[in-house]
Amino acid sequence: MPAETPRTTCPILFEDASLLVVDKPSGLLSHPNHGEPGTPDRCAFTGNYSETERRFTSPAGPLWLIHRLDEDTSGVLLAAKTEKAAVGCRAAFEEDRVRKHYLALVRSGGLRKEGAWLDHLTTANSKGKARTQVRVGARPNAELHYKLLGDNPEHKLALLDIDLYTGRTHQIRVQAASRRHAVAGDDVYGDFSLNRDLRRTLGLRRLFLHSRSLEIIHPLTRKKLSLQAPLPNELTEVLAKLGLKTPTFH
Repeated sequence: MPAETPRTTCPILFEDASLLVVDKPSGLLSHPNHGEPGTPDRCAFTGNYSETERRFTSPAGPLWLIHRLDEDTSGVLLAAKTEKAAVGCRAAFEEDRVRKHYLALVRSGGLRKEGAWLDHLTTANSKGKARTQVRVGARPNAELHYKLLGDNPEHKLALLDIDLYTGRTHQIRVQAASRRHAVAGDDVYGDFSLNRDLRRTLGLRRLFLHSRSLEIIHPLTRKKLSLQAPLPNELTEVLAKLGLKTPTFH
């Protein structure tokens, strides 16, 4: 595996002839925002981007984006080096054959040790920004399951391991906020007074949402890939201040 590649500036979690998997830091985009100057310089991958084909083109070769993470979310991000691999990976995502786990710090209160959230989510774009909301009474199209890993009653915060069954825009953030369990640091759907308190008391200056693992069958070798991204230092420091252990997964 090469130590670095011109296709990305992110830490590489896995790379072969077909796939490239990186650990995307918070603050980088999965792809450029349409019509927003300067965003190509803030992307996880390099090169010109085609929105219709969801493909980057650089001197190192093409790279197909398979899924996306929000700008403020960190963790596992998957791309394909060949069109054949891209077709196979995208089919796996569309058919919900991919396991995706996230860590989220949320406002607590009334959370069970484990549970499932099912909602119907709709997304609209306004002035180039995507916004998602829950449509009450409609058949669910978004599903996640969570386990409570720990909580801090003083700060009214809980750490969740989230098994994301579907991948709607801003899904975790919207489903959590709609239940008054806003993700800490969420400056769109979150609790703004809570965010201010967390900046002051814990030094949390970003969204506490991290894509910790992704499992997928390799589209060519047919072997299961289990890819993990460690929790960033700025988030482990917040957990330490809350007296919560950084979880380890196998």
